[in-house]
Amino acid sequence: MFGSVRCIRLGRVNSTPVKKPEPPKKPDFEKSLARLEEVVRRLESPQLALDEAMKLFEEGVELSRECQKQLEEAEGRVEILLKKADGKLVAEPFEPENESDKGPAKENGA
Repeated sequence: MFGSVRCIRLGRVNSTPVKKPEPPKKPDFEKSLARLEEVVRRLESPQLALDEAMKLFEEGVELSRECQKQLEEAEGRVEILLKKADGKLVAEPFEPENESDKGPAKENGA
């Protein structure tokens, strides 16, 4: 009555696109640095067992490397921002703004 039906599967129709898994988030620099400081404090404890000290040391080395890497990346971004149109880097000192410096400049102590 209906005959044979052949199905050809070409793929999903109206399927949601497959999302690439997001890379793991980098730990926040400040949190990593705070944890590193805590690890150092604990390593300075005279009551720390050798096994625990080794685990903490390994964690501290990894945290230190991650912090250093993040600092180097930030330095690279700053250098890119400071490049002049001709491609030369210009070293400019970082001068944070102070609240008291926002007013008119005082000359000769007046």
